Amino acid sequence: MGQNATHRVLFVDDEPNLLNSFKRAFRKEPFEVLTATSPDEAFSLLDKVEIDAVVSDQDMPGMRGTEFLKKVKESYPDTVRFMLTGKATLDVAIQAINEGDIRRFFSKPCNEVDLAHTIRQSLQQKDLIVEAKRLLLKVRKQAETLDQIEAENPGITKVDRDSDGAIVIEDSSGDLESLMTEIRKTLGVRVFRYEPDAGDQLK
Repeated sequence: MGQNATHRVLFVDDEPNLLNSFKRAFRKEPFEVLTATSPDEAFSLLDKVEIDAVVSDQDMPGMRGTEFLKKVKESYPDTVRFMLTGKATLDVAIQAINEGDIRRFFSKPCNEVDLAHTIRQSLQQKDLIVEAKRLLLKVRKQAETLDQIEAENPGITKVDRDSDGAIVIEDSSGDLESLMTEIRKTLGVRVFRYEPDAGDQLK
């Protein structure tokens, strides 16, 4: 397991030696490596623990990788999916993309550095999507609360805005850092200060 691992990545292949090589190659990566030698074993793990990404072989006894990843998409849509195969064909790639909605297609033998980099990027993107959904839900709840307050006390949520639509704040005491700290405490979120560069342009 990588140091301070916060994600789990499941490798599915009927070749134990290949799975062991992935364990060795990715031992220092920021994700935990889990392995399964069959789709059935993989689904057993998926049912027990949260898996962030799956890297599946195509040619496995009992079930093709394309069918396996299609089922993963249906049952675990938030799990990022990758295809790994020693017999890459256009038809297999198209099927994996259309049915399994895979993130990327790798051919055996794959470049482990490239694979690790791709997995890291995909996990980071997944984290951003999860956080965006969380913030969206929070904003929606805040909007519902404001609507309820406004319905009960008409005009209470009205704010003054300038000609550009920005909220006008009068009598703001204290320096900027103190104000930012107060905002953080009030909203419970991290607020970043943005200082535009001279070369910034509106697009």
